Amino acid sequence: MSFASLGLSAPILEAVAKQGYKTPSPIQAQAIPAILEGKDVMAAAQTGTGKTAGFTLPLLEKLSGGQSARSHHIRALILTPTRELAAQVGDNVAKYSKNLPINSAVVFGGVKANPQINRLRQGADVLVATPGRLMDLHSQNAVKFRDVEILVLDEADRMLDMGFIRDIRKILALLPKQRQNLLFSATFSDDIRALAKGLVNNPVEIDVNPRNQAAPTVKQWICPVDQKKKANLLTKLLNERSWKQVLVFTKTKHGANRLATHLESRGISSAAIHGNKSQGARTKALANFKSGEVRVLVATDIAARGLDIEQLPQVVNFELPHVAEDYVHRIGRTGRAGCVGEAISLVCADEFGDLIAIERLTKQILDREIIEGFEPSINLPVSRLDTRPLSKPKTAKKPNANGEKRTFSNSKPSARRKATPRSDDAPRSEGAKPARKPRPATDAKPARRTPQRNRKPAATTAN
Repeated sequence: MSFASLGLSAPILEAVAKQGYKTPSPIQAQAIPAILEGKDVMAAAQTGTGKTAGFTLPLLEKLSGGQSARSHHIRALILTPTRELAAQVGDNVAKYSKNLPINSAVVFGGVKANPQINRLRQGADVLVATPGRLMDLHSQNAVKFRDVEILVLDEADRMLDMGFIRDIRKILALLPKQRQNLLFSATFSDDIRALAKGLVNNPVEIDVNPRNQAAPTVKQWICPVDQKKKANLLTKLLNERSWKQVLVFTKTKHGANRLATHLESRGISSAAIHGNKSQGARTKALANFKSGEVRVLVATDIAARGLDIEQLPQVVNFELPHVAEDYVHRIGRTGRAGCVGEAISLVCADEFGDLIAIERLTKQILDREIIEGFEPSINLPVSRLDTRPLSKPKTAKKPNANGEKRTFSNSKPSARRKATPRSDDAPRSEGAKPARKPRPATDAKPARRTPQRNRKPAATTAN
């Protein structure tokens, strides 16, 4: 199969060939014809399989037949969760539309809004945006949505989670009711899939790979290790295994800064990228990492979506994510476009629950390797692949005086209070207090006792 057989015009085929692409990937082969037919699409495919071109190429094909920059209003709107992904998608749109009379623009936060407003005044058929900045520009009357024909949610699962859903709903309320909706992502949890179906009309659902799994070219394994030894273990792996370009993920911004500082103190060139960094600092750190000037890029999950680094050899999970789907996006930064990659996770005993969730999601037990000198003081429990749905726990955990968690069952009495019989006929449990004897019935009211403090002292007689 060739791109020409998918119904794309010569200008787009020329642009695709210039990028070195000869045959469409499975996601492109299925998504492009459906989009050209005007159908709504929900597509899930592993990262690095060409999802961006899967919606960009047919989108440009459809827009190329209409009037360019009609009334300076947007005709296709592409929403992304991160600035890096917005910049990447915008770059692809510009490359693929180079031979077409189509204008495109990119807007995101972290930079001044005035240059973006001036750019939008020139007109744009395609707008790539992050939700927050888009709503800011709309409030300033800098962007109109009345001519939007196509809406794309890239990394749709993240766009529909609780962090973005409020802005997404506000944007949807401003768009024309008659439009084409395209939802693309590497993962779709059942909850997000159900929510997404409320935004599309009789969609074509495309799953070209096993759901929620990384590319088969990625070797995945874990290192059991204590939390406090992770930084030194990472340093040892970097030096002894000669890793030259490594993307490391942490859960927090402070953790990313702390780890980058630690690696720098060990002579390993490093940089941190997260939400507290300015856009200029983030762009510079990413550019230095791609060029090889920086050996290790330490990032929070903001970088799990939108970083497209050619032939990135290693990804390290310094800490496992709380959301299992984020693991798939993290390790999807390596092994892209059929390249071989390696994903290593440093896991302490406290993260066993997160590990189980990841193994359930990906339906595989991850290989383990204990590094000599870094044996964990608390062994990581053995994993057993269990695909049964998680049930709510039947017990409540309460900390004792030492901060340790104790489990009290809801179905049994606690050790402090023994069960008492429900009736006189039921046998009393051992150790239970005997039932009180009932007071005899009497018509006379008991004498009222005078409180001790109100009693008058008794009369005394002289000796």
